[in-house]
Amino acid sequence: MIIRNGNLVLESEVVKKDILVQNGKIVKIADNIPANGEKELDATGKHIFPGLIDMHVHLRDPGLEYKEDIESGTKAAVKGGFTQVCCMPNTDPIADNKVVISYIKNRAKEVGACKVHPIGAITKGEKGEQLAQIGEMKAAGVVAISDDGVSVKNSRLMRLAMEYASGLNVKCLCHCEDKDLVDGGVVNEGLSSTIAGLKGIPRAAEDIMIARDIALAESLDVPVHICHVSTHSGVRLIRDAKKAGVKVTAETCPHYYAVTDEVITGFDTNTKVNPPIREEVDKQAILEGLKDGTLDCIVTDHAPHHINDKNVEYNQAAFGISGIETSFGFAITYLYKAGVLTLPQIAEKMSAAPARILGLEGGKIEEGGVADLTIADLDEKWTIDPKKFVSKGKNNPFGGYELYGVVKYTIVDGQIKYEEK
Repeated sequence: MIIRNGNLVLESEVVKKDILVQNGKIVKIADNIPANGEKELDATGKHIFPGLIDMHVHLRDPGLEYKEDIESGTKAAVKGGFTQVCCMPNTDPIADNKVVISYIKNRAKEVGACKVHPIGAITKGEKGEQLAQIGEMKAAGVVAISDDGVSVKNSRLMRLAMEYASGLNVKCLCHCEDKDLVDGGVVNEGLSSTIAGLKGIPRAAEDIMIARDIALAESLDVPVHICHVSTHSGVRLIRDAKKAGVKVTAETCPHYYAVTDEVITGFDTNTKVNPPIREEVDKQAILEGLKDGTLDCIVTDHAPHHINDKNVEYNQAAFGISGIETSFGFAITYLYKAGVLTLPQIAEKMSAAPARILGLEGGKIEEGGVADLTIADLDEKWTIDPKKFVSKGKNNPFGGYELYGVVKYTIVDGQIKYEEK
C-alpha cells in the first residue's frame, strides 16, 4: 500500500510525505513514491500518527464479558485510533498465572483487531498477600505487572515485587491509593463533594502511595511507573523525583486534564472514577505536567461497565469511565487545539512513550519500522454519543461534548483494521 500526501507526525516535526508499506513494515518515506501496482490510500489534508498505544485498559475478559470482552474492546480500540493496548489483570479469574495470560493473547489473535499485551497481577488474586508467578507470566507474554484497582498495601511485598520484576525486565505499574484514607469515599474531597453531600477522598490517599513507591524505586535503583495521576501534589512528587534521578515514569487520563470535579454535582454516576476527578488546581498541574514531561503518557484507563453497575445511587455505583473511543478527540481538542501540546508531543505521549516504557515495537513513523498508523482529520468536529460506542461500556459522562479529531483509518501491521464509514 502507498499512503499519499499525508501530514506525518514525526518526533520533532510534521512533514508532508508518502509512505510505502510492504509486509507490515514501512519501507519508504518520500515525496511522490512511484506506484507499482500497490493499493493507494489518499490522505490529503489528514494527519498520520504512529499507531496509538494505550498502556492502561480493562478488557474485562475472562469472566466479566457482560461489561466488555476482547472482541468488543479491541474493536472499540481501533475505532479510537489505537493499534496496541495493554490490559489490566483484574478479570475473573485474576490474570495472575500463565493460563489466563495465554488465553488473553490467543483470544486477541483470533479477533485480529489491534495488538493486545496482557499485564499480570503483582500478587496472587490481587489480595496483596503473596507474589504471583511473575516469571511464568513473563514467559507467557506479560509486558508489565500491576494490582490495578488496589494498591499493594504491604511495603515489603511491594519492594520484593519491584526487585523481582526489575530482574526480569518487567515494569511495575502502581495503582496508588491508601484504602484506609479513602475510607469509603467516592469523589474528590473538596467544595463539590460538600455541595453534593458525597463522601470525599483526600489527595493524600493517592500522594502517600506515590511517595512510597518512588521511595522504594529510589532505594532499589529500579524503575517504577505511576498509574492515572490525578493530584497537583502527585505531579510535584514525580517531578521532584525525576530531578533527583529516580527512574520513575507516570501517566494521566483525559478526564483529569479536561474537566474538574464540578461535573459530580449533577450526580451522574458516569463521573465516578478512581482516582476521582479533582479540582481546577489539579487540572492545571496535570496540564503543566504533560507540558514539561513530568507525565510521560496519556492513557484511557478504559473501564467499561454494564448499565446495571452505574444505574444505582452514586455511592453504590462502580468506579470507571469507558473512554477508549473518545481519548484521541480529547487530546486534539483540549491539548492540541488549546495550545498545550504540539502534535509531535501528543504522538510522544500516546505512542512513543508507552512503547519505550514497556519495550513494545512501534511508537514512531520510520523506515524499517512497523506499519502501525493512525490517520485522522484534525479539523473535523464530532459529538460524543455513548449509545453509538462499539464498546459494550456506554458509561461515559461526556455525551454531547463536541470534539475535534476524527479517526479515518487505523492500520495495524500494514492492514486496515478500521475505516470510518
